[in-house]
Amino acid sequence: MRDALVGAAFQLFLERGYEETTVDDIVALAGVGRRSFFRYFPSKEDVVFPDHERCLADMTAFLAEDAGAQDPVQRVCDAARLVLRMYAENPTFSVQRYRLTRKVPGLRAYELSVVWRYERALAEYLRGLPAGGSADTLRADVVAAAVVAAHNNALRSWLRSDGTGDAELAVDKALGYVQDTFGSVPVEPAREQPEDVVVVVSRRGAPMWRVVQEIESAFARG
Repeated sequence: MRDALVGAAFQLFLERGYEETTVDDIVALAGVGRRSFFRYFPSKEDVVFPDHERCLADMTAFLAEDAGAQDPVQRVCDAARLVLRMYAENPTFSVQRYRLTRKVPGLRAYELSVVWRYERALAEYLRGLPAGGSADTLRADVVAAAVVAAHNNALRSWLRSDGTGDAELAVDKALGYVQDTFGSVPVEPAREQPEDVVVVVSRRGAPMWRVVQEIESAFARG
Protein backbone atom coordinates (compact mmCIF):
# COMPACT_ATOMS: atom_id res chain seq x y z
CA MET A 1 0.00 0.00 0.00
CA ARG A 2 2.76 2.43 0.97
CA ASP A 3 4.75 1.74 -2.20
CA ALA A 4 1.60 1.99 -4.30
CA LEU A 5 0.88 5.45 -2.90
CA VAL A 6 4.43 6.63 -3.57
CA GLY A 7 4.32 5.23 -7.10
CA ALA A 8 0.99 6.88 -7.84
CA ALA A 9 2.12 10.19 -6.38
CA PHE A 10 5.29 10.38 -8.47
CA GLN A 11 3.48 9.33 -11.62
CA LEU A 12 1.12 12.26 -11.16
CA PHE A 13 3.88 14.66 -10.11
CA LEU A 14 5.74 13.91 -13.33
CA GLU A 15 2.62 14.12 -15.50
CA ARG A 16 0.86 17.13 -13.96
CA GLY A 17 3.32 18.76 -11.64
CA TYR A 18 3.57 18.72 -7.87
CA GLU A 19 1.39 21.74 -7.13
CA GLU A 20 -1.33 20.58 -9.51
CA THR A 21 -1.60 17.14 -7.88
CA THR A 22 -3.86 16.69 -4.86
CA VAL A 23 -4.04 13.95 -2.28
CA ASP A 24 -7.43 13.00 -3.78
CA ASP A 25 -5.72 12.52 -7.15
CA ILE A 26 -3.11 10.26 -5.60
CA VAL A 27 -5.53 8.01 -3.72
CA ALA A 28 -7.79 7.78 -6.77
CA LEU A 29 -4.92 6.52 -8.91
CA ALA A 30 -3.73 4.15 -6.18
CA GLY A 31 -7.29 2.87 -5.67
CA VAL A 32 -7.44 3.57 -1.94
CA GLY A 33 -9.21 6.04 0.36
CA ARG A 34 -7.87 9.26 1.89
CA ARG A 35 -7.68 7.57 5.29
CA SER A 36 -5.22 5.05 3.90
CA PHE A 37 -3.02 7.84 2.59
CA PHE A 38 -2.84 9.67 5.90
CA ARG A 39 -2.17 6.43 7.74
CA TYR A 40 1.21 6.35 5.99
CA PHE A 41 1.91 10.02 5.26
CA PRO A 42 0.96 13.03 7.37
CA SER A 43 1.06 15.32 4.33
CA LYS A 44 1.64 15.43 0.59
CA GLU A 45 5.24 16.53 1.24
CA ASP A 46 5.92 13.36 3.22
CA VAL A 47 5.11 11.13 0.24
CA VAL A 48 8.07 12.73 -1.56
CA PHE A 49 10.42 11.59 1.23
CA PRO A 50 8.95 8.22 2.21
CA ASP A 51 12.19 6.60 3.36
CA HIS A 52 13.81 9.25 5.53
CA GLU A 53 12.08 8.33 8.78
CA ARG A 54 13.31 4.76 8.48
CA CYS A 55 16.80 5.93 7.56
CA LEU A 56 16.93 8.34 10.49
CA ALA A 57 15.88 5.55 12.84
CA ASP A 58 18.56 3.27 11.36
CA MET A 59 21.19 5.99 11.80
CA THR A 60 20.23 6.61 15.42
CA ALA A 61 20.34 2.88 16.18
CA PHE A 62 23.70 2.54 14.42
CA LEU A 63 25.23 5.31 16.51
CA ALA A 64 23.78 3.90 19.73
CA GLU A 65 25.38 0.50 19.04
CA ASP A 66 28.86 1.90 19.66
CA ALA A 67 28.66 4.90 21.98
CA GLY A 68 32.33 4.41 22.92
CA ALA A 69 33.85 4.26 19.44
CA GLN A 70 37.62 4.71 19.37
CA ASP A 71 37.22 7.10 16.44
CA PRO A 72 33.85 8.87 16.79
CA VAL A 73 34.44 10.91 13.62
CA GLN A 74 34.78 7.66 11.69
CA ARG A 75 31.56 6.49 13.33
CA VAL A 76 29.51 9.51 12.27
CA CYS A 77 30.95 9.29 8.76
CA ASP A 78 29.83 5.65 8.58
CA ALA A 79 26.40 6.73 9.86
CA ALA A 80 26.15 9.27 7.02
CA ARG A 81 26.87 6.50 4.53
CA LEU A 82 23.54 4.91 5.53
CA VAL A 83 21.81 7.87 3.89
CA LEU A 84 23.82 7.35 0.71
CA ARG A 85 22.84 3.69 0.58
CA MET A 86 19.19 4.67 0.90
CA TYR A 87 19.51 6.89 -2.18
CA ALA A 88 21.58 4.33 -4.08
CA GLU A 89 19.01 1.56 -3.51
CA ASN A 90 16.70 3.18 -6.07
CA PRO A 91 18.66 5.58 -8.31
CA THR A 92 15.72 6.28 -10.65
CA PHE A 93 13.44 7.36 -7.81
CA SER A 94 16.21 9.34 -6.14
CA VAL A 95 16.97 11.28 -9.34
CA GLN A 96 13.26 11.98 -9.92
CA ARG A 97 12.90 13.27 -6.38
CA TYR A 98 15.99 15.45 -6.74
CA ARG A 99 14.60 17.05 -9.90
CA LEU A 100 11.24 17.59 -8.25
CA THR A 101 12.68 19.25 -5.16
CA ARG A 102 14.73 21.60 -7.37
CA LYS A 103 11.51 22.88 -8.93
CA VAL A 104 9.31 23.23 -5.84
CA PRO A 105 10.46 25.72 -3.19
CA GLY A 106 8.25 24.13 -0.53
CA LEU A 107 9.93 20.76 -1.06
CA ARG A 108 13.38 22.32 -0.84
CA ALA A 109 12.45 23.77 2.53
CA TYR A 110 11.09 20.41 3.64
CA GLU A 111 14.29 18.71 2.51
CA LEU A 112 16.37 21.16 4.53
CA SER A 113 14.39 20.26 7.64
CA VAL A 114 15.11 16.58 6.98
CA VAL A 115 18.83 17.27 6.54
CA TRP A 116 18.84 19.24 9.79
CA ARG A 117 17.42 16.21 11.63
CA TYR A 118 20.27 14.04 10.34
CA GLU A 119 22.79 16.67 11.41
CA ARG A 120 21.21 16.91 14.86
CA ALA A 121 21.40 13.12 15.30
CA LEU A 122 25.12 13.14 14.51
CA ALA A 123 25.79 16.11 16.79
CA GLU A 124 23.87 14.58 19.69
CA TYR A 125 25.93 11.41 19.39
CA LEU A 126 29.18 13.39 19.48
CA ARG A 127 27.98 15.55 22.37
CA GLY A 128 27.23 12.44 24.40
CA LEU A 129 30.84 11.28 24.35
CA PRO A 130 32.98 11.57 27.51
CA ALA A 131 34.69 14.90 28.26
CA GLY A 132 31.87 17.42 28.01
CA GLY A 133 32.19 21.16 28.23
CA SER A 134 31.30 23.96 25.85
CA ALA A 135 34.39 23.34 23.70
CA ASP A 136 33.36 19.72 23.07
CA THR A 137 29.81 20.82 22.25
CA LEU A 138 31.12 23.27 19.67
CA ARG A 139 33.37 20.60 18.15
CA ALA A 140 30.43 18.17 17.98
CA ASP A 141 28.31 20.70 16.12
CA VAL A 142 31.11 21.63 13.73
CA VAL A 143 32.00 18.01 12.94
CA ALA A 144 28.34 17.05 12.40
CA ALA A 145 27.84 20.00 10.05
CA ALA A 146 31.02 19.11 8.15
CA VAL A 147 29.96 15.48 7.73
CA VAL A 148 26.54 16.46 6.39
CA ALA A 149 27.99 19.10 4.06
CA ALA A 150 30.61 16.72 2.63
CA HIS A 151 28.11 13.89 2.21
CA ASN A 152 25.49 16.08 0.54
CA ASN A 153 27.97 17.73 -1.79
CA ALA A 154 29.01 14.35 -3.21
CA LEU A 155 25.46 12.98 -3.19
CA ARG A 156 24.01 15.93 -5.11
CA SER A 157 26.81 15.75 -7.64
CA TRP A 158 25.84 12.12 -8.25
CA LEU A 159 22.14 13.03 -8.53
CA ARG A 160 22.90 15.82 -11.01
CA SER A 161 24.65 13.22 -13.17
CA ASP A 162 21.36 11.25 -13.28
CA GLY A 163 22.73 8.64 -10.92
CA THR A 164 25.68 7.64 -13.08
CA GLY A 165 29.12 6.97 -11.71
CA ASP A 166 30.21 5.55 -8.38
CA ALA A 167 28.29 7.36 -5.64
CA GLU A 168 30.05 5.52 -2.82
CA LEU A 169 33.47 6.46 -4.14
CA ALA A 170 32.47 10.12 -4.39
CA VAL A 171 31.06 10.19 -0.86
CA ASP A 172 34.08 8.33 0.53
CA LYS A 173 36.38 10.94 -0.98
CA ALA A 174 34.33 13.81 0.47
CA LEU A 175 34.11 12.25 3.93
CA GLY A 176 37.83 11.55 3.78
CA TYR A 177 38.45 15.28 4.00
CA VAL A 178 36.37 15.43 7.17
CA GLN A 179 38.23 12.51 8.72
CA ASP A 180 41.59 14.00 7.82
CA THR A 181 40.59 17.28 9.43
CA PHE A 182 38.73 16.12 12.53
CA GLY A 183 39.65 12.46 12.94
CA SER A 184 40.91 11.11 16.24
CA VAL A 185 44.58 11.26 15.37
CA PRO A 186 46.74 12.52 18.24
CA VAL A 187 48.60 15.69 17.39
CA GLU A 188 52.06 16.09 18.85
CA PRO A 189 52.46 19.31 20.80
CA ALA A 190 54.88 21.73 19.23
CA ARG A 191 58.31 21.46 20.74
CA GLU A 192 59.52 24.55 22.46
CA GLN A 193 62.59 26.06 20.87
CA PRO A 194 65.46 26.82 23.27
CA GLU A 195 65.84 30.49 23.95
CA ASP A 196 68.92 32.24 22.63
CA VAL A 197 71.06 33.98 25.24
CA VAL A 198 73.37 36.70 23.99
CA VAL A 199 76.05 38.24 26.16
CA VAL A 200 77.45 41.55 24.98
CA VAL A 201 80.50 43.16 26.57
CA SER A 202 80.55 46.87 26.05
CA ARG A 203 82.71 49.72 27.34
CA ARG A 204 81.17 51.71 30.18
CA GLY A 205 79.93 55.02 28.88
CA ALA A 206 79.52 53.75 25.31
CA PRO A 207 76.65 55.50 23.50
CA MET A 208 73.41 53.58 23.29
CA TRP A 209 73.53 53.36 19.51
CA ARG A 210 76.85 51.51 19.84
CA VAL A 211 75.39 49.04 22.37
CA VAL A 212 72.44 48.33 20.08
CA GLN A 213 74.78 47.88 17.13
CA GLU A 214 76.84 45.35 19.08
CA ILE A 215 73.71 43.43 20.09
CA GLU A 216 72.50 43.30 16.45
CA SER A 217 75.92 42.10 15.34
CA ALA A 218 75.87 39.37 17.99
CA PHE A 219 72.46 38.09 16.78
CA ALA A 220 73.62 38.20 13.18
CA ARG A 221 76.63 36.05 14.03
CA GLY A 222 74.38 33.56 15.84
